[in-house]
Amino acid sequence: MRRKEMGLAGKPWGDVNAIYQIYPRSFMDANSDGVGDLRGVIDKLDYLKGHGRSLGVDALWISPFYPSPMADFGYDVSDYCDVHPMFGTLDDFKELLEGAHARDLKVIVDFVPNPTSIEHPWFQE
Repeated sequence: MRRKEMGLAGKPWGDVNAIYQIYPRSFMDANSDGVGDLRGVIDKLDYLKGHGRSLGVDALWISPFYPSPMADFGYDVSDYCDVHPMFGTLDDFKELLEGAHARDLKVIVDFVPNPTSIEHPWFQE
């Protein structure tokens, strides 16, 4: 099967068997500030899908990590195009995505438009 048919990582979506949902805030705290972060997810990619001892999942579903006033634990998004500083940076997300794809892991980013924050520009206008 050609890579175009399979997408960016691994097997075609129709053959995905196991999806692992990650709530970054409580998954892994890589910088020891008491809050899980994207760097923590990066550090555990081999555990999620590696060689030898791993969970062997096919895809990651990552809960919101966007900027937010955190009135609804990150589901009240104020900017869909960036990363909340408590979770890291946009470069961290890019590294996570590249690392996941290098391990043939697909990535689903939780897009939650319904509970958008009142701090989002849509509401500010």
